[in-house]
Formats: sequence, structure tokens, C-alpha cells
Amino acid sequence: MAKIIIVTGGAGFIGSNIVRELNKLGHKNIILVDSLGSGVKFKNLNSLFFTDIIDKSDFLSKLDSLTKHKIESIIHQGACSDTMNTDGGYFLRNNFEYSKTLLQYSILKKIPFIYASSASVYGNGNSGFIENRESEYPLNLYAFSKYIFDEYARQFMGKVASPITGLRYFNVYGPQENHKGRMASVVFHFYNQIRNEKTIKIFKGSDKYYRDFIFVKDISNIVTFFMKKQKSGIFNCGTGEVRSFRDIAEIMSKLFGNVAVKTVPFPEALVGKYQTFTKANLNNLRKAGCKYVFTSLETGIKEYLTILNQSGGYYL
Repeated sequence: MAKIIIVTGGAGFIGSNIVRELNKLGHKNIILVDSLGSGVKFKNLNSLFFTDIIDKSDFLSKLDSLTKHKIESIIHQGACSDTMNTDGGYFLRNNFEYSKTLLQYSILKKIPFIYASSASVYGNGNSGFIENRESEYPLNLYAFSKYIFDEYARQFMGKVASPITGLRYFNVYGPQENHKGRMASVVFHFYNQIRNEKTIKIFKGSDKYYRDFIFVKDISNIVTFFMKKQKSGIFNCGTGEVRSFRDIAEIMSKLFGNVAVKTVPFPEALVGKYQTFTKANLNNLRKAGCKYVFTSLETGIKEYLTILNQSGGYYL
């Protein structure tokens, strides 16, 4: 019986990077689950090896037919990540109910389950960034959908045969995020501003907005670490360091020959729904045995810009 790995959201930004890392480790028996839509997401798959791809709307009904395979892991990355979306019903169906069904399947079949949570569950961060209920207070529907699934998953962690691992991603940037549009990283947006307008636009106050920025390659390495480790729990995935949006603007400005940095008004639509500070507490991650040394912001941006310049941001 052939062993397979299932990656939902496998054509997406983080999902396709995880598949790339799995390929590098010798895994090619991979089933991808995603919705390609009518955009450019399919380009994320051009450099990857996988055995099948199933549309996310058909996948749950086909789960039982996959029993002919031995499923090594389910890596669940699929979700709506648009923090500006205000359709609560869609978030419940797409992010919560879908995830619950996959989790229950993994428990029933004793399959290790690794899923994407989000640092957005911490809200304004006033209570810190520790993986516990006391630190969590989501500010938008996307964050709330991640929070309630974390709460649902917690009741099974350590109590069932299959390991359940939630990974709380902080501000991820890197190749293959073109399809994300307004939800792409600031590095992607600043790059396009430089190309199109010869300037970088940052929100007023951005020199005081500090985030934990993590290169997507580092996320992929954490995922494959937990595939091997098979440990239940929720773990922060950030660098434990903070940098401002102005820092990124200044780094990129210098790399492009001192491009001008311009301040623009803060969008009204984001008032009260925007994290102004994030910093991963890495104690749980380190206790789990992950000693990974993270890519510096300067190095990550340089690597990403090389790929943006060579191929528009896609792996070849």
C-alpha cells in the first residue's frame, strides 16, 4: 500500500512552499487539495511534484475512497485568510466546519494532523503571545475562525492516538504569494510599488508598528520537523524578533538604490482590526525540540527579491 501525504491549500502560498520542501526531502506521493479559481494560483504548482489534485469542494466526499492509500500525514493549510472578509457564515463553513471534519477523519483513521493556526488569535497582544486561552482575543472574523478551531482541537490533543499539531503563523513572507492580492506580504507590495511608482508607501505610524516577520522557508522547515516529531499541541511559528514596517521599507529602499519612502494615511477600514505588535514566544517550540535558526529579515528579503526579479516570484 503506497504511503501518501495530503496537503490542503497545497496550491496556496504556504502550502506550495511546504510541498516544495517535502519534494526536497524525497516525498512525491502527495495529494493536493485546493481551489484553483480563475487566477494565477496554478503557477505555484509548475515546479512541484505530486500525484493528484482534488478541488476542495469535492475532497470531503472523496475521503473514504482514499483508504486504498496509507495516509502518512494530513497537512491542513487550506482556509480563507482574508482579514477584511466580513462573511461570518463563510468563515464558519470554510475555516471551521471543514477543519473539524478533517480532524475527526484523522482521529478515526489515526492519521497525524498538522494544521495552520494564526498569530492573529492574539489580537492586540496585550496579554502576550503565549499559546494559552488567556492570551487570545481575536479582532476580526478570520482570527476568530482560527481561534475557535484551536479551541475545538485542544479537547482532543493528547487524548487520541493521532498527534494533532497546530502551528500559529506570524507574519509570513516569501515566494509564491502572487495570488493573494491585498493579503500578500508587505515585501510583495513594496516590490510592486517600487517597480510601478518608484516609491514605497507606508501607513502613517508604521515606524511604531512592530511585527514578527518570518520567511516562508522557515515555516516549511517547522512543518517537516513536526511531521517527524509527531507531537500534539499548539506552537508559535515566528522568529521571536520584532521589526517595523519602516524597517522593511528602508531595507528595500537601499537594495533598490535609495528609493523614496512616502507616508500615506492609515485606512479607516483597518481601525480597531489591526495588530500593531506581534512577537512569538518560542518557549513551547524550543521545548518540543525545534532548534531551528531562523532566516534574518535582511537575508530573507534578499532571497525573495532575487526570485521576484528572476521569475516574478515563482519557483522555477
